[in-house]
Amino acid sequence: MVTKEKKAIALYSGGLDSILAIKLIQEQGIEVVGLYIRTPFLNNKPDYYGEEYLNIPLIYVDLNKEYQEIMVTPKYGFGKNKNPCIDCRISMFKKAGEIMIKERASFIISGEVLGQRPMSQCKKNLILISEESGFGKFILRPLSALLLPETEPEKCGLIDRSKLLDIQGRSRKRQMELAKQWKINRYPSPAGGCKLTEPGFAHRVKDLLSKKKDGFSERDIELLKIGRHFNIDKNVIFVVSRNEKENKKLLSLSIPEDYIFSPSFHKGPVSLLRIYNDLLDNHPEVEELLKLTGRIIARYCDKEDIAELIDINIWRDNRIIRKMTQVPSLPEDIIKSYII
Repeated sequence: MVTKEKKAIALYSGGLDSILAIKLIQEQGIEVVGLYIRTPFLNNKPDYYGEEYLNIPLIYVDLNKEYQEIMVTPKYGFGKNKNPCIDCRISMFKKAGEIMIKERASFIISGEVLGQRPMSQCKKNLILISEESGFGKFILRPLSALLLPETEPEKCGLIDRSKLLDIQGRSRKRQMELAKQWKINRYPSPAGGCKLTEPGFAHRVKDLLSKKKDGFSERDIELLKIGRHFNIDKNVIFVVSRNEKENKKLLSLSIPEDYIFSPSFHKGPVSLLRIYNDLLDNHPEVEELLKLTGRIIARYCDKEDIAELIDINIWRDNRIIRKMTQVPSLPEDIIKSYII
């Protein structure tokens, strides 16, 4: 199934650990091809730092569809927030295995460090992830290899195990020393990268999944990344933008079925109401939602007096369907109770 060629597929994030893992393997005369896997919760491309120190081709692969299934029913559950880290890593290594075969490479490498992250990088789960991917014996983690079972590329002599490392834990001292040795002076801060590890964003995702149980679209997730979000009903998403840039982004993410709000005469935010059922425009429930959203929007408009009334246009499918006049602001304490 796998060749004996000195070629590896690297799960590449652009972070320091990823860069160092690749450098360690390159030092042994192995050709490396980087694989950057996109999900709805990662950047579309990695940080540019690695490009300064690595001369490798990059393959980009989307896992957006697979991630919808993972988020709805992760086999190994979620971490502290809404992060299905184990299932995520399994799916990434499965994809890396497919690329390994396609590229006629011999093994897969990853910058994971034993004990660096509590859920996915304890020894038991690193081994579990490898086995569940179906490519376990071909997965090498160079930074912690001496603390983990020997892999196929080591056994067959493609890799000199004695030149691999035994790094573990959350400290980055050894990685920084190694970076200095290789004159790697610029690299990103050790943030997780995945937005699902951010408590506020994870809460928004949880709210979305409670309202859209059949899964989500990439547009749904992009909407969660901007604006102020309000949980005003079990069947809706309501977002109020915070600046001109978000006004434009919100409009670009809207669909014809959305209600779009814009103040008529005051300077204020563009807002979006998305209803996850088939209520008609004149349904009493929709009427109440429109009134409530209008009063929330009024709070964020520029006006001299908090009691000043505003007028709001309501758009749908690029046309004004109605106007709300003399809308009062909702009290601050009630608005705060809705914020996600």
